[in-house]
Amino acid sequence: MPRKHSVYDVGSSRFDDAGATFERIKAPRASNAKASASTQPEEREIDDPYEILAPFIQDRWISDILHVVKSGKEATVYCCRAHPDTELGLIAAKVYRSRENRSFKNDAIYQEGRVVPDKRLRRAVEHKTRIGREVQFRLWIEHEFQTLRMLYGAGAQVAIPFASSSNAMLLYYYGDQDAPAPTLSRVTLRPEEARPLFERLIKDIEIWLRHGRVHADLSAFNILYHRGRLVTIDFPQSVDPRFNNNAYALLQRDISNICDYWADYGVKRDPERLSAELWSRAVDFF
Repeated sequence: MPRKHSVYDVGSSRFDDAGATFERIKAPRASNAKASASTQPEEREIDDPYEILAPFIQDRWISDILHVVKSGKEATVYCCRAHPDTELGLIAAKVYRSRENRSFKNDAIYQEGRVVPDKRLRRAVEHKTRIGREVQFRLWIEHEFQTLRMLYGAGAQVAIPFASSSNAMLLYYYGDQDAPAPTLSRVTLRPEEARPLFERLIKDIEIWLRHGRVHADLSAFNILYHRGRLVTIDFPQSVDPRFNNNAYALLQRDISNICDYWADYGVKRDPERLSAELWSRAVDFF
């Protein structure tokens, strides 16, 4: 069986939600990729994607890197050929930029409430030492992996996570090799699907809230449109409303972005009122 917390067996009939034609993925052998933030940081930054993704190749998750799908402020996503053991055709590999090269450099608003259990490493993070910055970077990645794992298991339409390492993550690949699923920002919705998709997204946001997450950077640019369904991606900055004092303001911003997008399709909702309704219904779960 894969090593707990580093590789996640997502075998489930809910793969139908991803538009897949299979019922279960066979988990490869336990990954050698290091997912723990407590391991010592490497001496140099690795720029070669083959070197970064080598543990996943060795562990029979992927067999080759085909091309870049997207290069953004947080990471570069690659389309990879899946190893036959997975019974998948393609897998997405998200390789994170170093902390120095990310756009979320001023990330204190998102880090509030996150805990570093190890006292020595917690002090390093607080004093912003080199090791502390590396620990914080690895926790950022692990936070996204565990958030996706939790929310997918709760029934939300989010990117399906397979495995993670100290600086990369493997996810279900939406689309085909030549045409990855577009983001919502590049799609023109049909009139008859606009409202149902909006309502489904609001349902997902409520699921996130009830499981202690606000996306905190939600917009049409990090929602995929795949086979008539929405799949939300990019959760590293997500916050826990139980421990982050900025959570409600971030939720309001998320909802405002979504309402602005759907207003063009005649779906009119008051973002402030909707945010208050979602928050009040989720409070009992905090």
